[in-house]
Amino acid sequence: MEKVQLIHPEGKKAISMDKNKYDALKSAFIECLEAKKAATFDELLTCVKGGLESKKTEIKGVLQWNLFWVSLDLEARQELKKDKTVSPYVYSL
Repeated sequence: MEKVQLIHPEGKKAISMDKNKYDALKSAFIECLEAKKAATFDELLTCVKGGLESKKTEIKGVLQWNLFWVSLDLEARQELKKDKTVSPYVYSL
């Protein structure tokens, strides 16, 4: 299986993930942000979970952990913004 090396916004060591899993999570994450404009991680987790279920896409492993890593990778690649001035953090495109 093809892997994707994720990157961390602070330059720390990041994990690698199956490309199919990464692509599915990234797509669902971005779709949710496009629909909501801005959301907390918990709101995005609920949205992504619903999106994956409606597409009958199964993600192996802990969804929250995998989505967290995808969010860090997207932040590092500057594909999303994380507002750290509020708690909980708010994500937007």
